[in-house]
Amino acid sequence: MKRHLGILLALTLGAALPAAAQTSSTVGSGGSAAAGGTSASTLGTGGTSTDGAGNTASSIGSAGSAATVDGKAKSDTKIVTNPNMLKAQSKAMANDKGTFSKSKTKTTVKNGELSSDTRSMSHVPGQKPVKSNSGVSVENN
Repeated sequence: MKRHLGILLALTLGAALPAAAQTSSTVGSGGSAAAGGTSASTLGTGGTSTDGAGNTASSIGSAGSAATVDGKAKSDTKIVTNPNMLKAQSKAMANDKGTFSKSKTKTTVKNGELSSDTRSMSHVPGQKPVKSNSGVSVENN
């Protein structure tokens, strides 16, 4: 009986010890623009997590799309990875006889610092361009 009580006490005390600190952070931004028969949208997300033993895992994603009724539309996404950094960039643009919409998102995860920034714009000839910006950056400690 004493032996079982000692094991139970050790298991209970072990469960009460505080776990090592864990951290995680995420960022994301996105935007869209539309004018006439054109539209463009982009977005990006990034995240990183560190467990109590100091092991780190990170992820990144980005995408874009563009559409137009009669003109040209294109979108492109590039992702660069290496052991020190993740970086993604998406661009989208639609153009129809001078009317256009475009959006661009850049996202970075590097050394515990995360950022994502989006800039979008649409324009109709003879009118003032419409612009929007969004962005966020955090540090994962």
